Amino acid sequence: MPIKSKLISKEARKYYENTSFEHLVSTWLQRDGWEVYAPYVDHGAKTDVLISDGNHFYRIQVKSVDTSDENIVVIPQWSEEDDIDFVIYFSKRADWGYITPKYSTRRKLKHPEHIRFHQQAKNFKKAFDKA
Repeated sequence: MPIKSKLISKEARKYYENTSFEHLVSTWLQRDGWEVYAPYVDHGAKTDVLISDGNHFYRIQVKSVDTSDENIVVIPQWSEEDDIDFVIYFSKRADWGYITPKYSTRRKLKHPEHIRFHQQAKNFKKAFDKA
């Protein structure tokens, strides 16, 4: 059994955790039949995952929140000019997430336009189909 022998920094651990959610979204969407692309750099375009059905492309931003409180207020980290179609939030402390359209003002994560999912492939697929 492999044993991890090197400790990583807090910053690296945070980066690994955040990108793991991007990989999870990519995996779930690919399993559902979407073409999935990963931009080399997402700082300018604010795109973590790019998907296509063969005819249309959709840009997805993946975020995580370090809370189990679904009433947390989230703040958009993009501008009106940024071309984002969906934002997918994961809770780091509970087994839920939300799929949201792009929004431009502070709002509660538990918002009528946001679709809740359990962090499981089948449940995510059902939620994404509603988005």
